[in-house]
Amino acid sequence: MMYENPLAYLAGLEGLALLRSFTGEHGRDFVEARLAELRKLLDDEALAAAAVEVARVGTVDGYRIWSPTYDGPNAAFDIDEPLIGEMVDGIRAETALDAACGTGRMAALLAGRGHRVLGVDSSPDMLARARQRVPGGEFRLGELTRLPVADDAVDLVVCSLALTHVPDLRPVMAEFARVLRPGGHLLTSDVHPERVALGAVPPVRLPDGRPGRLESHRHSAGDYLRAALGAGFEVRRCEEPVIPAPERPETEDGQPAPARELGPWELWPWCLADLVPEAAQAARAGMPAEIIWQFRLTGP
Repeated sequence: MMYENPLAYLAGLEGLALLRSFTGEHGRDFVEARLAELRKLLDDEALAAAAVEVARVGTVDGYRIWSPTYDGPNAAFDIDEPLIGEMVDGIRAETALDAACGTGRMAALLAGRGHRVLGVDSSPDMLARARQRVPGGEFRLGELTRLPVADDAVDLVVCSLALTHVPDLRPVMAEFARVLRPGGHLLTSDVHPERVALGAVPPVRLPDGRPGRLESHRHSAGDYLRAALGAGFEVRRCEEPVIPAPERPETEDGQPAPARELGPWELWPWCLADLVPEAAQAARAGMPAEIIWQFRLTGP
């Protein structure tokens, strides 16, 4: 169970902004404005009163709930698809595995480029949608740590927006290495660990109406590297795309107009950041949205 307190989140954003100021990114006026805003937040009893207990939800149950609406709109898709597509175009592969395939988003990308596609996912509900989306693919129920795929069976593995749900990357990387032929490629994309630390964890409403978030883990770049290198991969490419902050309406004096409402829980924490737009912009400036890797399995 998690305890989500909007006051705590807003105070954290103010703190991150102040830390950036401490290293010279902002001056005295900005610091004084942040401290004044923080005092005002601490005096707002409604913020603390809005705190909620949030359940941790496993991927099978979570994606059963999320599957009808998973395909959109989802801004994460617009970030990784162009880069993954570009990487796939530079790889010669006949058989490709979409690991944790979900509704078949990457399977469709691979099939559209002429690959024979296998898809594996732990959610029967997501697999049903993948089969409809890519009728020519072969889809199997399975876990990332126990892929229902033979040794040396594929030339390419793609795993998108799934590894944050795995507590330990090492057994998953070992499975990817097992099913890949020597010289094969692995492409992964995930929510960036800095974003996960800021609360980028998928929300779901449980059948009884209680809030829940999919089980998620923050993996550093070093975690990915150590797991991949230990499984026999070499790094070919790493991208950390940054998306610009959305523009906000301005007041008459040209300042961002602050939000007036906490917003629905499903939009936390991003709508909470609208309550402190200057602090949020400073805290998130230059922060990557995703981390995308291309690895190659070395030969025997």
